[in-house]
Amino acid sequence: MNSSSTFVVLLLHLLAPLILSASPFPYTTTKRSIYASGVTPSGLGESKRFEGSSDLVHLRYHMGPVLSSPIKLYLIWYGQWSPSQKSTIRDFLFSISDSSSPSPSVSEWWSTVTLYVDQTGANVTRSLSIAGESFDSSLSRGSTLTRLSIQQVISDSIRSGLPADHRNGVYLVFTSAGVDVQDFCRAVCGFHYFTFPSMVGHTLPYAWIGYSGRRCPDVCAYPFAVPAYMGHATAAMRPPNGDAGVDGMVSVIAHELAELSTNPLVNAWYAGEDPTSPTEIGDLCEGVYGSGGGGGYTGEVATDGAGRRFNVNGRSGRKFLIQWVWSPVLRACAGPNAIA
Repeated sequence: MNSSSTFVVLLLHLLAPLILSASPFPYTTTKRSIYASGVTPSGLGESKRFEGSSDLVHLRYHMGPVLSSPIKLYLIWYGQWSPSQKSTIRDFLFSISDSSSPSPSVSEWWSTVTLYVDQTGANVTRSLSIAGESFDSSLSRGSTLTRLSIQQVISDSIRSGLPADHRNGVYLVFTSAGVDVQDFCRAVCGFHYFTFPSMVGHTLPYAWIGYSGRRCPDVCAYPFAVPAYMGHATAAMRPPNGDAGVDGMVSVIAHELAELSTNPLVNAWYAGEDPTSPTEIGDLCEGVYGSGGGGGYTGEVATDGAGRRFNVNGRSGRKFLIQWVWSPVLRACAGPNAIA
């Protein structure tokens, strides 16, 4: 490795706490939320973008890899989780590769992600499976984590038996109620990056997503809770699986997996010129869940017989509400529940 390459690696290590953060809530004043919704709180309802505009977005490929090989997911449950909470999240992950679910389905939603290719012409894979799980209910790293200590949690899980799968592995760290993570609720609901060999022994793509149901559902479980400043502009929706925190997490998981798969090493698909502050395919569509979405409106979504809102079907009759992602073909936000 030459001196310039060494400098770039060191720079990314130093800037890691600052980049690749995601908040699915569309009305904060962060750079990416403005890109995604076209509005700030003072301009609520003024967006003209709706599902997105090709005139405003310059998503480019930067020659890096996408995750084209079958993805093996390794789930790390940090803190206390109920069986029903784990079941909802697992069922969503299983649904990504389950083409038997009725339309509009989770797998159809993922088909937009698979449109992204690398320089060899290989598409993002359609195959995702859960290959292993780790449980740390005792909070061995404490109840307050930094972005770097998330990597220590991954390292602990590998030492406890999870494979260090540097070929196909993606590691998902879920933190439960009562666990504070750097910038959680204040700026982010989840983020993705890759581990440092100095900390974990390998370069492994990973994402962290936190449970917000007790702490900040109005920020990270939108639209199942809405902030007070919105007043009567919109009402909170009933979550499809009965837990606003977990149902909100599902959309953040979808967001992070889509971005991680299309930009795993921060050098593939993103908008903007600065890799330390990329705008990725999920960021471009924050707050959009159906046709007409944008400017404080989620878009057209379905309602079941109990009044719960959803936009995609999963396996075993599950229903989920997940945000749309940017399509490189349509050059707009896209989802399988779009109205023709």
